Amino acid sequence: MTGLRLAFMGSPEFSVLTLAALIDAGHDIVRVYAQPPRPAGRGHHERRCPVHAYAVEHGLEVAIPATLKDPAAQAEFAALELDAAVVVAYGLILPEPILAAPRLGCFNVHASLLPRWRGAAPIQRAILAGDDETGVTIMAMDAGLDTGPILLQQATPITGATTATTLHDGLAEIGARLMVEALAADALPARPQPEDGVTYAEKLRRDEARIDWARPAVELERAIRALNPWPGVWFENAGERIKVLEATAIDGNGDAGRLVETPLSVACGEGRLRIERLQRPGKGPMAAADFVRGYEMALGAPLE
Repeated sequence: MTGLRLAFMGSPEFSVLTLAALIDAGHDIVRVYAQPPRPAGRGHHERRCPVHAYAVEHGLEVAIPATLKDPAAQAEFAALELDAAVVVAYGLILPEPILAAPRLGCFNVHASLLPRWRGAAPIQRAILAGDDETGVTIMAMDAGLDTGPILLQQATPITGATTATTLHDGLAEIGARLMVEALAADALPARPQPEDGVTYAEKLRRDEARIDWARPAVELERAIRALNPWPGVWFENAGERIKVLEATAIDGNGDAGRLVETPLSVACGEGRLRIERLQRPGKGPMAAADFVRGYEMALGAPLE
C-alpha cells in the first residue's frame, strides 16, 4: 500500500526522520500538525519546533492548534479525508473524534518495546533502569496512553556506552523505517499488548539531575548517560553548579562524596564514580584533570 493520503503529527527532532521517510516513500502529506512555537534562547524569541521548521522548508501545510478538543478543529481534521494519520511524539492527546477520522486509523512510533515504558520519557527511563535492551513499537492508536495494539517491533541493545543521545538517534532511524514498512503492508496482524510487564516512563524532572553521592556509583553513571543533555547531571562545589558529562562506575569504597583518587574519582554509597569530563558554568567541557587543577583539590576533599 503506497501513496496514502496522510496527516503527520509530531514536534521534536525525534519525529523528523519519520516525516522525511514518509515523503521519500511517496506518501501525500496533506497536513503537518506540530506544537506551537515556544520562546527559546537568551532573547526568548519564538522558535518553531523541528517538525514545524522541516515542514515549512519542504512546502508542507502546517497546523499548530493549542488543542484538538475543540469541535471546529476536529471537523477540520475530518474534512481532510485522510487514509491515515502518523503520530510521532506530537505532544497533544488525540480525542476519540480525531482517532476515528482517518480511514485506516492513527499509527504511532513509540520509542520502547511496549508495554514497557509507556509514557513521556521512554529513552531515558530505559537507561536509568539499567535495561539491557529497548526498541521501537509501531502501534495502532486507541484512547489509552500507549495502550494500542502492536503492529511491528524491533529491539536494539543498551550497552555501557549507550547515551540518551545515541539511543535517541538510533531509535529515530528504526522508527522511520518501521513506519514506512507498516504503511506499505497490505495488512499487518495487530496483537494486543500483554498485561504483564507494563511500566510507565514518567516525564523527566529537573531535581532528578542533582547527584546524591550516597547512591550507588552504577546508578549515578546511568543517570549521567540518560540525563544529558537535558536536564544535565550536576553537583555543587565551591558555590558552582558543575555538570558531569562523562563518568564510569568503578570498584572501591570510601566516604560518600569525597575525592578518593586523582584526578577525580569520588566515593559513592556503593563503589566509586570516576568522572572523566565536566563543565563549569559559562565554560566549555573539560577533562577531569583540568578541572582538578583549577580547584587544587586534595585527596579526601569533600564535594558538596
